Amino acid sequence: MQSAGGRVKPMRLARTLVWTLGLSVLAVVAGWGGSAPVHHSPTELALLPGGTRLAVVEGPARQVSLFDPDSPAPRAAIAMPAEPSGIAISADGRTAYVTLEEPQGRVAVVDLEKRKITAGIRVGHSPFGPLLAPDGKTLYVCNRFDNAVGFVDLAARKQIATVPVLREPCNLALTPDGKLLLAANLLPVGPADVDVVAASVSLIDTATRAVCGQIELPNGSTDLRGMAMSPDGKYCYLAHILARFHLPTTQLERGWQNTNALTVIDIAKRARLNTVLLDDVDLGAANPWGVALSTDQKLLVVAHAGTHEISVIDAPALLAKLEALPIAAGERDPRKSAEGYDQGALTPDDVPNDLSFLVGLRRRIDVPGKGPRSIVLAGHRAIIGEYFSDDLATIDLDAAGPPRFTLAKTPGSPAKPTQERDGERIWHDATICFQHWQSCSSCHPDGRVDGLNWDLMNDGIGNPKNNRSMLYAHRTPPSMSTGVREDAKAAVRAGIRFILFAVRPEEEAAAIDSYLMSLRPVPSPLLVDGKLSASAQRGRKLYENPAVGCAKCHGAPAYTDLKSYDVGTEDPRDHRTEYDTPTLAEVWRTAPYLHDGRAATILDVLTGCNETDRHGKTQRLTKAQLADLAAYVLSL
Repeated sequence: MQSAGGRVKPMRLARTLVWTLGLSVLAVVAGWGGSAPVHHSPTELALLPGGTRLAVVEGPARQVSLFDPDSPAPRAAIAMPAEPSGIAISADGRTAYVTLEEPQGRVAVVDLEKRKITAGIRVGHSPFGPLLAPDGKTLYVCNRFDNAVGFVDLAARKQIATVPVLREPCNLALTPDGKLLLAANLLPVGPADVDVVAASVSLIDTATRAVCGQIELPNGSTDLRGMAMSPDGKYCYLAHILARFHLPTTQLERGWQNTNALTVIDIAKRARLNTVLLDDVDLGAANPWGVALSTDQKLLVVAHAGTHEISVIDAPALLAKLEALPIAAGERDPRKSAEGYDQGALTPDDVPNDLSFLVGLRRRIDVPGKGPRSIVLAGHRAIIGEYFSDDLATIDLDAAGPPRFTLAKTPGSPAKPTQERDGERIWHDATICFQHWQSCSSCHPDGRVDGLNWDLMNDGIGNPKNNRSMLYAHRTPPSMSTGVREDAKAAVRAGIRFILFAVRPEEEAAAIDSYLMSLRPVPSPLLVDGKLSASAQRGRKLYENPAVGCAKCHGAPAYTDLKSYDVGTEDPRDHRTEYDTPTLAEVWRTAPYLHDGRAATILDVLTGCNETDRHGKTQRLTKAQLADLAAYVLSL
C-alpha cells in the first residue's frame, strides 16, 4: 500500500510459519566464563532437488541439518569438525560440499543419504560460498582471507588452481553455461582519502582461470553480501551497502550516512546496468544480505538482516524500468545543459540516489524473527534463515491479503541468550537506529572495518578519519584516532547517540561491550602452518631492533603502548598533530592505514608515509628488509 507521501508502507506480518532448528538450546559448550547455549544461527540454506527438502548450515552449532518443512519428521543433523560457512548440493541431491571456516580451510564432502562426511579437501583461508560448475566436476570456493577464488577438482579431491581477486570474496555467481564466474569482493581496496572508494565484482573466465574484468560499483559501495544469477544468465543481482562517506555525519534523514542497495549486472555487456536503493524516503532497509530469484524470474527477494524484513520485487518490472531510461549509466545526458542543469526526467545516473525508484515495484514484509540473512525460493514460497532467532520462516508470496503464517516449534524452547549474544544481535540491529538506516555493523562488518573514511563530529567537522576495527578496542584505550573518547565503553554509548541518533537502555550498550570484548583475532593468511614464514622471521628481528624502533610503541602483547604521538602524518584539515597508537593485532585485515586512510598497504606506511623516520626508522632499510618487516607486521 502506498502512502500519500509516496512511500511504500512496510507490511506488518500477523503470522508466519516458523520452525525452530531443533534442540540447540539444550546443548552447551564449555566457555571461559562457564557454560553457554549453542545457537544454531542458520547462515546458509540450500534446496535439494525436488524443492521439498532443505539443507541448513548452522555455523555456531557446527552442523548441517536436513529439513523438510512439510513433514512432521524431525530434522537430521550432520556434525561438522569445524564451523561450516556455506554449502553446495550435487545435481542428484546425494552429495553436499560444505566449506569449513578455518585458517587452513577445508571442504567437507558429505554423503546426504548416509549422513556422514566421506572426504575432506584442503582449500584456502576461511572458505565461503561454494558453487558447483554445471557439469558437477568443479567446485568453486571463495578463499576469503587469501583474497582468491579456488578451483577444486572433485574427482581428484584437490584444489587445482587459485585466482587472485581484490579483497575478501564472500559470494559467487556463475552463468548457466559455466563460462563466467562472478566474485563479490566484500570491501574496497586502496586508500580511503580519495574521491572514489568502492568495492567491486571480479569477473573470472573459468576456462583460462583468470580475472577477465571488474564490475565497478557506485562510490561508497561496501559490505557486498548476497548475489543471485538469473536462470537465463542475462542478469546478476547483488546486495550491498551504499555509503555516503563524503558527507559529515550530522544527520540520518534520506540516507545521509548509509543507504542500502541492489546492483543489477548486465552479463552480456559485462557492466553494471544500474544500482537501485532498497530504502524508502523516510525508512531505511538496512543491511541487505541474502538474495534469491524465482526460477520463473518473476520475483526477486532480498533479506534485510538489519531491519528484520524482506523486499519482494517485481523483477521484470524492475528491468523494464531500468532499460527504459534514455541513456546508459555513466553516459552524458543530452537533456542536461553544459552547466549541468537538469533539462528533463530521471536519468540512469540519478537512480542510485532515488529513494522512490522502487515505489510500485516492491513490497516490504516483516519477518517474525531477528536477523534474516539466508533465503531460498521454492516456487514463490520464501524460506528465510533468521540468524538470531535460531529458526526458519516460510512465507507464501502469492497468498492473497495480508501474509498468513502458522507457528510450529520443535521440542525445546530457546534459552535466554547470554549478554554477549544479545550484544551481537544489537550490534546488527538497525531498528534501534532512527528511521532504520543503519546498524553498528553497517560501518563495522564483523566488528572490523568498511574501508572508508568518515567525518564524525567528535573532533570537529571537515577532517574525516579512517574507520577502525573493534578488535581489542576495550583493551586499548583511548578510542578514536585522536583519542577523544576515553575508552571503548564511552565510544559505544556515544555511537548510539550520535551515529544511530537513538536513546537506548544502558543494558543494550553493556551487551554491545560484552560482544566486542568477545572478538578474537583471526590468524593471518601470511602464516605458514600457523607459524611465521622465513621472511616474517627476518622481519621480526627488524621489528624488535631498537635501531628500527617498531616495538617501542607497538610492543607485544597488545602491540600498542596506549599513547599518542606526532609521527608527521598530520593533514592541514586536522585539528591536532598527535594520534593514538593503534594495535597491530590483525592489522593484515584492516587496510587502509593511518588516521586518514592514505596508506593503502603496510609498505606504504613504512615508505612514502614515513619520509621523516618519525614512524620507526625505516628509510635506510633495503627493499628486501622492508618486505620482511611488512611480512612480520602482516602476520600479527
